[in-house]
Amino acid sequence: MQVLVVFESMFGNTEIVARAIGKGLAGSCEVDVVNVDDAPAQWDGVGLLVVGGPTHAHGMARPATRKSARQQVEGGVRSSTGVREWLSALPVASRRVPVAVFDTRLRRARWLTGSAAVGARKLLLKRRGVPLVPPESFFVDAGKNATVLCDGEQERAEAWGTMLAARLLATAAG
Repeated sequence: MQVLVVFESMFGNTEIVARAIGKGLAGSCEVDVVNVDDAPAQWDGVGLLVVGGPTHAHGMARPATRKSARQQVEGGVRSSTGVREWLSALPVASRRVPVAVFDTRLRRARWLTGSAAVGARKLLLKRRGVPLVPPESFFVDAGKNATVLCDGEQERAEAWGTMLAARLLATAAG
């Protein structure tokens, strides 16, 4: 079954999580992990679409929050366009497509930080996406000079990918 993992990443943490999820999925599925800058304009033919991005200002990144991120990092950010814009331009699928969403955010209560995954899920529902699992968050710590993935989160992301594959295959088997 073909799985597409699309990520938006500013500092590299969301990309690490996306690639770990892809690694977990790859044990059972054919997987492509792509930066949102390179994501296809269509999603017909995809057996599962997994979408993730960083949480900025309580939700999905916007042009203004990406600009702010660019000013914080030497060498530029990983994604120049965003999941919000990509999903908004994505056509309604010709059939219902299983989807899973994730984000990276500070390890605090979701009501304090918000969640990019929740917003991505809403946009996917409008385009005939069917949630396979609830939105998932992976945690980062913000230091003085960098934002880093918390210990154990990369392994947890790979395990989440493995669980997604199992759930997808069980759902397909009926």
